[in-house]
Amino acid sequence: MKYFPHFISSMALIVILGYIQYDQRKMDKEEVQVKHNPVPFYKLDNPPAGEYTGYLNAVSLELPEELYFAGERVPLEIPDVRERLDRELHINTYWHSSTIFLIKKAHRWLPQMEIILRENGIPDDFKYLTAIEGGFKNDVSPKNAVGFWQILKSSGKENGLEITRSVDERYDPLKSTEAACKYLKKAHNKFGNWTNAAASYNRGMRGLQRALDNQRVDSYYDLLLNSETSRYVFRILAIKEIIEHPETYGFNIDSEHLYEQEKLRYVEVDKDIKDLVKFAKDQGINYKLLKRHNPWLRDDQLDVSRNKTYRIAIPVDTAP
Repeated sequence: MKYFPHFISSMALIVILGYIQYDQRKMDKEEVQVKHNPVPFYKLDNPPAGEYTGYLNAVSLELPEELYFAGERVPLEIPDVRERLDRELHINTYWHSSTIFLIKKAHRWLPQMEIILRENGIPDDFKYLTAIEGGFKNDVSPKNAVGFWQILKSSGKENGLEITRSVDERYDPLKSTEAACKYLKKAHNKFGNWTNAAASYNRGMRGLQRALDNQRVDSYYDLLLNSETSRYVFRILAIKEIIEHPETYGFNIDSEHLYEQEKLRYVEVDKDIKDLVKFAKDQGINYKLLKRHNPWLRDDQLDVSRNKTYRIAIPVDTAP
């Protein structure tokens, strides 16, 4: 029994050393988590102040004092108008990955769309419709609306787009912009202001006019609408605000990370192309690149009607 105190001391020392090692491993692990998987802002002992730092600083956003859409003032003094903008601004600010890719793609596409809008007398702010409609992608909606501008087949044909088995110009980001301009001109002529015209792009001209008549108002901001249309203009406003002032909302994107407009040359075609794979190879590219830059080509061949000419985009400076 005379060795018992020494045994206790040895055990205590082992326990203390083990706890120290465990505590150090725990601290190291927490440090790695903070670096690579930041904890929510509200769980930090000493949260950073002043600047946005992603998940470390999820703060409530201050709304702009004044905001305009297509030169028309947004009535932020109306409580529900202010709250609807507040919601969309927070959703898009903290939906990090989606909004980052919108900003990157916007750098490629918006300058090209600005030219078309200006040539057609449409306010510059309408370029942001493409961000919320198709997200700069050629997606197809559950209602079969297609492309950057989410155009239905009937509306596409009505506004000058060719839609056949082998060609669907709704998938052409720039030609579909021209078609959208035609619609927006008609809508502006009907409603007399651009905000209602924008809302009608979602609801349809007849649907929006019916709502205005039934509720005896003349402004989108005074209408009680379904959730989708009620949010529509505010989603445009939120994306406009974030893309124009990204750092204000915590998006610090290196200019080298933005997607640039790719260099293209154009080949005019006035005869059938029976094999687009061979055509691509003859142009020094592959079929994937041909379809990437000409998504309006919907088949593996192109039927060309009499007196018709197509311009096919071919990327230059591509890797062999």
